[in-house]
Amino acid sequence: MAKEKIEDVVSELAEPITQNLNLELVDVEFKKEGGSWFLRVFIDKEMGIELEDCEKVSRALDSKLDEVDPIAQAYHLEVSSPGLDRPLKKDRDFERFTGRQVEISTYTPIEGRKKFQGELLGLIENTVQLIDEQGDKREIPKEQIAKAKLMVEI
Repeated sequence: MAKEKIEDVVSELAEPITQNLNLELVDVEFKKEGGSWFLRVFIDKEMGIELEDCEKVSRALDSKLDEVDPIAQAYHLEVSSPGLDRPLKKDRDFERFTGRQVEISTYTPIEGRKKFQGELLGLIENTVQLIDEQGDKREIPKEQIAKAKLMVEI
C-alpha cells in the first residue's frame, strides 16, 4: 500500500470536525520553516472565520492527531482563515467564486504563458474558464493548475 501524504491523512481527520462545526476545510499544508515543522489547517465559512472557530477546530483536531499519531516528528499546529488571497482547490471553489478576480499558475505553458489573471467564469467539464486582463477568454484544464487563488481586491 502506498504511503499516504500527511496532508491527506490530516484532511481526512479534519473534514468531519469542520463539518460538525458548519465550517469548510479549505486546505491543509505540512511544511518545514526554519528549523520547525508546521501543520497548517485553513478553514472558512460564509461570514468569515472567528478566533473561536479556530480554537474549536484546533482542540478537536489536536485530540484526534494525538489519538491517531500520523506525524512522526514534532510540529506546531496552526488553524486559521485562508486569508483574502484564498486558494482555490476544489471544484466547488471555482463555482463559488465565479465573478471574482483570480490568479492562476500552470505547471506547463498554455499558449506560451504559465500565469493568468482575470475574472473567473467558472468550471466547465474540468476546465477553468476566465476572462483575462486583455479581455480574452481563457480555458485552463484543471489538472494543469499548479496554483489558483483569489486576488486581493481593495
